[in-house]
Amino acid sequence: MVWRHFTAGESHGPALLAILEGMPAGLMLGPGDLDPDLARRQLGYGRGARMAIEKDHAEFVGGVRFGRTTGAPIALLVKNRGTEQLTVRPADYKPLLFPRPGHADLPAAIKYDLDDIRDVLERASARETAARVALGACAKQLLAEFGISVHSFVESIGDAGGGAFPERISDAMRRRAERSPVRCPDAALSAAMVRAIDAAAASGDSLGGVVRVDAEGVPPGLGSHTQWDLRIEGRIGAALMALPGVKGVENGLGFAAAARPGSKVHDAIYRAKGKPWGWYRKTNRAGGIEGGITNGETVTFRVAMKPIPTLKKPLASASLRTGVAGKAAVVRADVCAVPALGVVAEAALALELAGAMRERFGGDSVREMRQHWHDFAKRSDLAR
Repeated sequence: MVWRHFTAGESHGPALLAILEGMPAGLMLGPGDLDPDLARRQLGYGRGARMAIEKDHAEFVGGVRFGRTTGAPIALLVKNRGTEQLTVRPADYKPLLFPRPGHADLPAAIKYDLDDIRDVLERASARETAARVALGACAKQLLAEFGISVHSFVESIGDAGGGAFPERISDAMRRRAERSPVRCPDAALSAAMVRAIDAAAASGDSLGGVVRVDAEGVPPGLGSHTQWDLRIEGRIGAALMALPGVKGVENGLGFAAAARPGSKVHDAIYRAKGKPWGWYRKTNRAGGIEGGITNGETVTFRVAMKPIPTLKKPLASASLRTGVAGKAAVVRADVCAVPALGVVAEAALALELAGAMRERFGGDSVREMRQHWHDFAKRSDLAR
């Protein structure tokens, strides 16, 4: 069974394209299942003017017929609406020559022998994540068939944050996060984050932050300890690290585990009938993964995003063509995209977990996959 996905398209081109291979047949799926996450990705305090121009919508152009997956690769189209306001005629076009520190501009220009950073930023732009969010929404629909849900919220933006969030997040906290302009469930911290974004905007600067992303209902047994590239936390971590602007990823306690004794790091094991899979933990410091394998607890990751490289008061740079000193290019950009990062991280986590579910339970159709799932469940207290 192959599970893989690809995207194509540029930030100001006609559309973004996405392909997902490995989705079983028989999953009910339509644009209405994808568009809500596309809309959530465009929200958040500190976003740029482009969010007011475009209202993303996913179109299926393959792999779905009459609202049901066929087993063929899913092909999606997300048009870049409003591009006529964002492009110029060739005769009026002026190349962008001064690469931005912190962006792919310079290393990609060197790699591909380019003398115009527009050729880099059009693809390196975080606009590409709209395609990944659409694919992630497909993965979420598959996971939902097995009672698995994926959520996120913002822990901090700049130096605003640091709240003590519980290991297990309630539904009420998730609802508060979705109502917050910065997707933070704590009202006081949310207000502090808004003030920090306002201050950064006033000074021509940008801010990063930290999001937490969780998957609930994940069964034990996804991933493997037998090879390094089969360890599920490595696969999820790689997917999260590959998101634009991300510079750090933690599973469970993460770096904090290094400063604690083992008795304060590891989660004691208990067995009881009536608990999912017959086993449970009172704590979840491991973040739902032990030895490269999910253990039945909530899968939890924290993701750190750096500030956006485009600054209204740009840093020093030099021309790609002449080497003459100058200021980095200034293009339309957000002040802060951390709230959107949570939605994109959900997509990345969902895609990896759905792929691991496909590997574990197989099946060319959802019905066949569900039967394998039930056979597995019969071996635990869940089915007794």
